[in-house]
Amino acid sequence: MQIGICDDQEETRKLMAKETKMVCQAADIICYGSGQEVLESPQLPDILLLDIQMPGINGMETAMKLRSFNKQVIIIFVTVTEDYVFQSFDVWAFHYLVKPFSSEKFKEVLQNAIKQYKTIKTIQAGIKQAAPCLMVTANGKHFTINFKDIVYAEVFNRKVIIHTIDSDIEYYGKMKELAQKAGNGFYRTHRSYLVNFDFVQKYDANTIYLTKGEALIAKHNYHDFTICYLRHNQRKGTR
Repeated sequence: MQIGICDDQEETRKLMAKETKMVCQAADIICYGSGQEVLESPQLPDILLLDIQMPGINGMETAMKLRSFNKQVIIIFVTVTEDYVFQSFDVWAFHYLVKPFSSEKFKEVLQNAIKQYKTIKTIQAGIKQAAPCLMVTANGKHFTINFKDIVYAEVFNRKVIIHTIDSDIEYYGKMKELAQKAGNGFYRTHRSYLVNFDFVQKYDANTIYLTKGEALIAKHNYHDFTICYLRHNQRKGTR
């Protein structure tokens, strides 16, 4: 595994390289003094720690150009400003670290990125599980529903309503149990709603707009949903 560090300050590169080695001794560390060096590199790293405020092409512009031809590099922005945090979603950044941060926080983020890298490699190796199914009984009939076909689910009058691509199925059940079975491709945006990331078209702080229908999002879930949706799209982009 290769981990890249891009920062225009040599001392910062050395410090981050030292911190990175403490987290992952087996990693090959590559240092870049500018975004242009990253883009011109014959071999890109698996994980890239990327500063934003650099002379010439800045880190955000570097990430945008990088994403035009490579969707697999795991990008972690490391910067002194929060000004670009929302733009980082557009380039599928794994995390956005704002300086100064503790060694513990750096270790946590990098370890999570390494786990993500290993997950990606597993997917690329073709080790995939069959699409899971949900079996429910409604009105005396038994239904088998592929989770990949569920757009979203909602609770109404003590019933769970599953909205698939081409049908709506109501049954007596608990949203909590459905969310546990659905896995990390879904997110419970509200106590009454569970959405499939694959069908999200757009969202704001109040509503998730899906290919079919809409779902409410609780305000306290908005930030976490945004991060999880970003990571889902990153995983999806590597397949």
